[in-house]
Amino acid sequence: MSSRQFSGKIAVVTGAGNGIGRASAIAYAKEGADLAIFDREKEALAETAEFVRAEGVRAVEVVGDMTNLEEVTAAFAKARTDLGPIDILLNNIGQTARENYSEFWESKPETLQFVVNVSLMTTLICSRQVVEEMRARRSGKIVSISSDSAMNGDIGTVDYASAKSGVLGFTRALARELGPFKVNVNAVCPGPTNTRAMQRIPKDAYERAKNAIPLGELSEPEDIANAVVFLSSEKARFITGQTLMVNGGRVFY
Repeated sequence: MSSRQFSGKIAVVTGAGNGIGRASAIAYAKEGADLAIFDREKEALAETAEFVRAEGVRAVEVVGDMTNLEEVTAAFAKARTDLGPIDILLNNIGQTARENYSEFWESKPETLQFVVNVSLMTTLICSRQVVEEMRARRSGKIVSISSDSAMNGDIGTVDYASAKSGVLGFTRALARELGPFKVNVNAVCPGPTNTRAMQRIPKDAYERAKNAIPLGELSEPEDIANAVVFLSSEKARFITGQTLMVNGGRVFY
């Protein structure tokens, strides 16, 4: 067990109930990290916790709304109390407007605000919970999930592309601030990924997304988790402020 690269480390994963968050939590656990996992969906989070504990590590699960500052503060406080100081943060929460999807000229202010809150503000307020301790310890890894929509500018995703572009700006600026304190801050940009959200879209939209990928298939959540684990590791000690595209070649950057 001690040979696993994250043995003795504490990792926090937001949005860990399904998809990329679940795959990343399991990948961290396989490498020996103890996990604090957050999500709004109690049953899904409990399933993730079972997978994590099966790897022989500790898991603390917190059900809550990561757009709510009080709930965020309480979740991170529980993680520290039950596990210890946080070494790794994966900001995974985010979503498109989904059923309220529209081109910008038809958009509603409340939808725009929702998408920005979920897909950008959660990254800021969760990161704010860990930066002081990481800075003081001169050690830590922050990885945030953006999207290749931030680069591609997909039609109907002005709100989501704007929010996820904000995640990239946040990543670069925070990397400069924390670089002198040996804290690495990076982002991963998935393309269309075989998650629950993609499985719910109309078949023709699913096929269009798949056909736009040069490798000819959607990524799996584990493909994204592999990139997350790398950027969270000492193998990436000299990488900071960067954006890693994991999208099968749909967008080059």
